[in-house]
Amino acid sequence: RPFTLLTVVVAALVVGLLAGCGDSSGKSAPTTTTTSIVPAPQGLPAFYTVKYPLEDAPGRLIKVEKVEAQGLHGTMYRVMYTTRTQQGQIAAVTGLVAVPAAIPPEGGYPVVSWAHGTDGMADRCAPSLDPGANVGIANLLLDQGWVITATDYVGEGTPGLMPYIAGESAARNAIDIVRAARSIPDTRIAPTYIVWGHSQGGHTAMHADRIGADYAPDLDLRGVVAGAPPSQFPLLYDFLKQSPFKHYLLMAGAGINAAYGDEAAPLDAILTPEGMELLSVLDEGCVGEVGDRLAPIDATTLVKMNPFEDERWKKVLTENDPQSFPAASPVPLLIIHGGDDEQIPTVSSEWLTKHLCDIGQDVSRWVYPGQSHAGVIGPSASDMLTWMDHRFSGEATPDPMTPTGQSDVAVTRCPKA
Repeated sequence: RPFTLLTVVVAALVVGLLAGCGDSSGKSAPTTTTTSIVPAPQGLPAFYTVKYPLEDAPGRLIKVEKVEAQGLHGTMYRVMYTTRTQQGQIAAVTGLVAVPAAIPPEGGYPVVSWAHGTDGMADRCAPSLDPGANVGIANLLLDQGWVITATDYVGEGTPGLMPYIAGESAARNAIDIVRAARSIPDTRIAPTYIVWGHSQGGHTAMHADRIGADYAPDLDLRGVVAGAPPSQFPLLYDFLKQSPFKHYLLMAGAGINAAYGDEAAPLDAILTPEGMELLSVLDEGCVGEVGDRLAPIDATTLVKMNPFEDERWKKVLTENDPQSFPAASPVPLLIIHGGDDEQIPTVSSEWLTKHLCDIGQDVSRWVYPGQSHAGVIGPSASDMLTWMDHRFSGEATPDPMTPTGQSDVAVTRCPKA
């Protein structure tokens, strides 16, 4: 039976979201004043070598190279650029930029900045190492006349451990690659952009909605699409520790520690000695390998105490939980969720949407009954693209459109305050 567009979308996105890899150098970044070269991690191309000091400004293009992506309707570039960490330090990060083959419109191509889902924390998990992995979905966006930027996140391919679920760090990565892409020679890229992400990327997208207007006033953030965004962290903690995805908790602990440091997020306060020993696994393999390694282990033997009972951890976890956003963003937000999500309980986005409505956020939520965590992407893809097109076109929000990817999509809309 011939492939349909939906088949291509599902296959490409599921590969990009769920594929596993592994291995890392484990080297941390030098200070920005140190003149030094950190070689590419073992097994990675020389492109991933980082030369310090870095220019102390986010969104600067450090280097760029064309890369092969078979069947792509445009040109793919691998980039390295500057960004700011959770604590405001300058850092190098890598990613991909896909530019349409079509002639750019007046003012340049608008941009969709893709924030990838959980793939692991080791260097060889970096999506930019496999530029051809998501050609199907890339072509869908390129054919709309949109540039695609796709950050690896700090620590995947660059020094240090990726600060998994540190929302502001990841959001800066996703925003700064838009800035960097605009400096690629012989391209015309507009400052207009949308951030789209799923799972870990949905969490990134939520934080991009929160900080985008203030962090990058030189850009024009028109909208944010957050698929299955993690929130309600206490609920997720209880849910995940008894699930096949318990390794996400170890990843989150190590990621928050990488973002905030030992004083604000001390791992030995919440992990047992066995848990501390297993941290090295995160830098050796991607998500599938880490999950397999931890599968036979009882999660309760790794945790010394509930992190929400430690005031230091409670503070940093709350800061990163979208449920704690204190004020509405001026940027329209769309939340997508599968009705049978096995990783992020669907009720979590229900509670999140209620909170966002209460603070006056322009938000719509679409729930696709019967769909799993990754399975929701296929039936919602054309609906999301239509919503994005409306944002680039300047149509009013909340968008009154009816999603048609399924006949029974449940829609919630909250008007602007």
